[in-house]
Parts: sequence; C-alpha cells; structure tokens
Amino acid sequence: QVHLVETGGGLVQDGGSLRLSCAASVSIAIINAMGWYRQAPGKQRELVAQIPRGGDTNYADSVKGRFTIARDNVKNTVYLQMNRLKPEDTAVYYCNCNARVPPDYYANDYWGQGTQVTVSS
Repeated sequence: QVHLVETGGGLVQDGGSLRLSCAASVSIAIINAMGWYRQAPGKQRELVAQIPRGGDTNYADSVKGRFTIARDNVKNTVYLQMNRLKPEDTAVYYCNCNARVPPDYYANDYWGQGTQVTVSS
C-alpha cells in the first residue's frame, strides 16, 4: 500500500501564494505519475497538474502560468507551487500517484486525504 500525506493548504488572499506538498510513504514501490486534483463544492474532481516519472508535465488550462508541479523521486514527494491564486481556485486539493507495489503486477491509483485551499476575494 501507498500512503499519501498532504500538507500546505490554508487560507490566502486573492493574488497570494501557497505551496502544497505530498509525501508517499511506502517501503518498496515503483511510482509512476504523481499529480494534484481538486474538487470544489458542487463540482467534479478535476486534474490540476500531473508529472510523470520522466517526461513532460501536464497542467489544466486554468492554472497554466500560475502553478508549478515538481517532484523529488528520492523523497517520493510531489509539490505544487501555486502563485497568483484566485477565488475560483478554492477547493479541496488531493494528491494522487500511480504506483506498483511488488509483488503486484499492475499499478494502482492512490489518493491523499485532501487539503483545503481557500482564496478570499
């Protein structure tokens, strides 16, 4: 099993910044993509940003140019730097990773518990 622990959410004013962190607690695993999703009240969960183990990152159009995703493969940690935050960024942010835990043959998706981000106008 892969246990994801998120930190860094909170309340910030319009135009402010926050940095989210998510550490994957696992002894042996092959972690593929890591990413962040968010869910606002009354809306479906949506992809915010994703970063594969190697390759190009992927961002939702609404956050391009404002958010930056990065990962540390040694620490099994993914980060989301959020700048120029807007009230419409208010949501619960969930960390996600796709990982294969031996001896399982297939990889599975794992989710964090979520962290609230609130941007006041």
